[in-house]
Amino acid sequence: MVTTDYSDQALIPQISAEHEKLRTLVRAFAQEKIAPIAAEFDESGDFPLDTIQQMGAMGLMGIEVPEEYGGAGMDTLAYVLTMIEVARADASHSTIVSVNNSLYGHALLKFATEAQKEQFLAPVASGEKIGAYSLTEPMSGSDAGTMQSRAVLNDAGTHYIINGRKSWVTSGPVADFVVLFTMTAPEKLHKGVTAFLIEADQPGFIRGKKEPKLGIRASATSEIVYEDYACPVENRLGGEGDGFKIAMTVLDAGRIGIAAQALGIAAAAYEASVAYARERQAFGGPIGQFQMIQQKIADMKTRIEASRLLIYSACAAKERSKATGERYTLESSMAKLFASETAAFVTDEAVQIHGGMGYSKEVAVERYYRDARITRIYEGTSEVQRMVIARGELGLR
Repeated sequence: MVTTDYSDQALIPQISAEHEKLRTLVRAFAQEKIAPIAAEFDESGDFPLDTIQQMGAMGLMGIEVPEEYGGAGMDTLAYVLTMIEVARADASHSTIVSVNNSLYGHALLKFATEAQKEQFLAPVASGEKIGAYSLTEPMSGSDAGTMQSRAVLNDAGTHYIINGRKSWVTSGPVADFVVLFTMTAPEKLHKGVTAFLIEADQPGFIRGKKEPKLGIRASATSEIVYEDYACPVENRLGGEGDGFKIAMTVLDAGRIGIAAQALGIAAAAYEASVAYARERQAFGGPIGQFQMIQQKIADMKTRIEASRLLIYSACAAKERSKATGERYTLESSMAKLFASETAAFVTDEAVQIHGGMGYSKEVAVERYYRDARITRIYEGTSEVQRMVIARGELGLR
């Protein structure tokens, strides 16, 4: 059991010996098992089920989930350290870890009944099953109040009949269970959204086309179509109309995970750039001797470490919220905004330092550059993060 001091004064959590042990374990696994296959799976777009199941056996697919529900029973910092190390090896793997832990797992931990946790959480936390989170629709992203999918309670009051199309469902092509957000009272806009726990092996659940993505290609993403899907009332997550609140609460946790992913990608690109600047010879010496390269290295390192502190601060805020019940939206949004833009900056500079080789698939920085791009979009775009931060500071609803 990992414990940390998250008092009001502890804005940055201290990394304990248990955390260091976990980080060492995850780093070794990621570099030995994931990094060697990352380029292959990026090229093929296949889902890396074998390594995901191995991580499940290690407890990494349910890091904050209590052991009685198949998880590791650790804390937010443990999750962040895991995300960073997995993302350093491959962003696709870290995306799958993020969805299982932050979006799917956190939703059930916070809002599910005991029966729901036994049925839907334990198998996912242990890595036996794959979970997914489905909020976005073709014409509804950040504005959830405009979604067109519908859930209507049948006359007997036993099932909701769900119809509609959801898009950009991470792990959609392989998911066993899905946390679905859909409309039960569309006239109420976002207050009419309700959450459901969906079993993918039931009639009316149709997996749509797999998205041909720019990056994180081994993290399978697809549309999901619901055609008269009958969802038992007992599989509703929370009450009717609670869906938007659940979605936003879960995204607070999700943004910390994506910030950690962005940091891991940036760290990998930075490490590759430092090594290249030491080895690459030009004009009689290593290119690292030139001030323009040194400026890039300095800026990359500074932004990475600033991102790390913001992420750790968000960790502390999330842990405090377990006792106080307060939201940590500001901290998670700042961490996600800054870390994702840092990943964009660092990977771009990494390609530049590598020159022509940086534009080739023969070196990993090309993949880091593509993978980093999504971190400024999912779990809320950079524009949305700035809006969330500013509105919170201004006291606007």
